[in-house]
Amino acid sequence: MSGRTILITGGSGKFGRLLVQHFINKGDVVVATVRSETSLFEMYSAFAAHETQFIGVTCDLSMDRAADKLVEFLSSDGIYPDCLVNNARDLKLCQIQDDGQISRENFIGELLLDVVAPYELTMALAKQNGSRLRRVVNIGSQYGSVAANPGLYEKPLTQSPLHYGVAKAALAHLTKELAVRLAPDDIRVNCIAFGGVEGRVDSEFTKRYAKLSPLGRMLKGSEVTGPVDMLLSEHFTAMTGHVLAVDGGWTIW
Repeated sequence: MSGRTILITGGSGKFGRLLVQHFINKGDVVVATVRSETSLFEMYSAFAAHETQFIGVTCDLSMDRAADKLVEFLSSDGIYPDCLVNNARDLKLCQIQDDGQISRENFIGELLLDVVAPYELTMALAKQNGSRLRRVVNIGSQYGSVAANPGLYEKPLTQSPLHYGVAKAALAHLTKELAVRLAPDDIRVNCIAFGGVEGRVDSEFTKRYAKLSPLGRMLKGSEVTGPVDMLLSEHFTAMTGHVLAVDGGWTIW
């Protein structure tokens, strides 16, 4: 039993659910943000057996002052997270126009949710009265380090969202900036650049991906939680500002 309180944004998403379950199993108290009341109800139903360890909060981090309002709510309930995992996503923002271009709305929306929101929430928690924040992990992507490989897609221009990689690259740099600025407060900030995880794509995509990866496969869902667990551990107090590649070797060739 570790006794930590971990705030995970995007708790109802693919990664979010895996992370919530993992840290509850470790004995942590998990606060998870979701965007809708429907998702909140589903999360509470899924974790009903762990009612003392799970706290769900409806919060759209793309809204103005969302981070401040969330931290105010947590403070009013006496909740002071030790760890933060910036994981929120909106798949609708990855939509691409028929001509292969990205609408300004989606481009700005992706940057807002992937970069601005993590910045605002991290700073709000760092400045929370009585703050206990010590670890921050930003969920990034291999596409924040390298451009998308056209060979992975049947129609690269309309299937590979350019703005997603741009936002993840910005998130990687935000990680470094925050690591420097928050070091005096004994807060470590790191990022994990994940490769593609199986489950959302068809078998043909999976085969193409396998040919482009040194490991010859996509990541398994079970491989998501370990790196986050590591970076939230007290055993990694000397690591900050690091972008950890967890991509099956995708970015080494």
